[in-house]
Amino acid sequence: VLLAAAVCTKAGKAIVSRQFVEMTRTRIEGLLAAFPKLMNTGKQHTFVETESVRYVYQPMEKLYMVLITTKNSNILEDLETLRLFSRVIPEYCRALEENEISEHCFDLIFAFDEIVALGYRENVNLAQIRTFTEMESHEEKVFRAVRETQEREAKAEMRRKAKELQQARRDAERHGKKAPGFGGFGSSAVSGGTTAAMITETIIETEKPKVAPAPARLSGPSKALKLGAKGKEVDNFVDKLKSEGENIMTSVGKRSAEAAKVLAPPVNMESVHMKIEEKISLTCGRDGGLQNMELHGMIMLHISDEKFARIRLHVENEDKRGVQLQTHPNVDKKLFTTESQIGLKNPEKSFPINSDVGVLKWRLQTTEESFIPLTINCWPSESGNSCDVNIEYELQEESLELNDVIITIPLPSGVGAPVIGEIDGEYRHDSRRNLLEWCLPVIDAKNKSGSLEFSIAGQPNDFFPVQVAFVSKKNYCNIQVTKVTQVDGNSPVRFSTETTFLVDKYEIL
Repeated sequence: VLLAAAVCTKAGKAIVSRQFVEMTRTRIEGLLAAFPKLMNTGKQHTFVETESVRYVYQPMEKLYMVLITTKNSNILEDLETLRLFSRVIPEYCRALEENEISEHCFDLIFAFDEIVALGYRENVNLAQIRTFTEMESHEEKVFRAVRETQEREAKAEMRRKAKELQQARRDAERHGKKAPGFGGFGSSAVSGGTTAAMITETIIETEKPKVAPAPARLSGPSKALKLGAKGKEVDNFVDKLKSEGENIMTSVGKRSAEAAKVLAPPVNMESVHMKIEEKISLTCGRDGGLQNMELHGMIMLHISDEKFARIRLHVENEDKRGVQLQTHPNVDKKLFTTESQIGLKNPEKSFPINSDVGVLKWRLQTTEESFIPLTINCWPSESGNSCDVNIEYELQEESLELNDVIITIPLPSGVGAPVIGEIDGEYRHDSRRNLLEWCLPVIDAKNKSGSLEFSIAGQPNDFFPVQVAFVSKKNYCNIQVTKVTQVDGNSPVRFSTETTFLVDKYEIL
């Protein structure tokens, strides 16, 4: 493994150093300071070893290009890497001197990062490094184009205003009137049309960013800034990426829109409507074992008709996991304990109209592994310079139906796209955030398990934490409102129910 690459003086003073593993500043400075003392000038070696590290170096006039590696690193590969490092430096620095190196230090660091990633040599040549470090930005090009258009329009507006001022001066002189001043300048300070134009130009140049573009230059009836052009260019850019095989997420809000579609409330909401919502927060270890699972649930009551304001809710609780229930302070606790009914302490009072009222909430906290609704087993195994990752899911709570399940696996940066082997469902590779999203429309008793296999350069720790997101129309704790009756006469009332089970946090660390 390559620990660091540095350019230092013959006295061991570091000018530029890039560490590829975690290393303190004092450690790298100590290693480089010790380097000149270890060299034996009588021998023509290009490396020197200590008890812990190996220095591979190449003299460059008054400086040294030094690679610090582990002792079991391949010396032949390290020498090849060293030659590439030595060829990169003249690309950015005209002279191999300390001041020149310091001036272009960031350019060199960016280039070093293209040669080595996470301590391992990348398969790149000098031309590729030059291309990668140019950092062409499509957004910057669009911004510059918009800025240039605004500047051109501001100059055109400036010339038009100058002409108007000159015309006003000529008209005033023709009629023998006092010439009008401009801004803070009176007629005595302005003599002749040319001077007026110069002053006008100076003032408008100063305020150029505030000048609105000339309407004559815009096409169409709109008089606002032309914002459509950038959108078209961005769309063209996205289409181009798609044609090259890049997987693009077209809409940021796509997942939330899909969730809204799944959890759409009943079309015919009755005068008495109940919203049952649960949120789960879960943390598992990668080797199995539940570190913590916390689930919060609530029944929200919404009444839209005064006729049904005095009612009682009949609750059926089939939970056998030891969930803790808590009623609203205004709810008759004794009635709920004895008869599983939610009603107000004072039967003569009414529930609030046209507002969501939380009447019952519950909480479940556990470290019992069998309570995990969806188990995820991620198994990365190293294979040479790459990692083979097997990940599988299994639905333990078969009564649930999970929709729009997205299992997000982090990927190492700078190693390209993963090579997918077998997969149940679909996947999305987000190259900007270095994520692999495994997408499954439905997980239920008929589709309770599945797996994904892929390989990519990296180490086992790179693929954690795995995160899970889903939505469901069935709740985890089997608590339901089965019947609603009026306080007077105990007659049944029509009601509608909307159930949602959401993820607050679901991580495998």
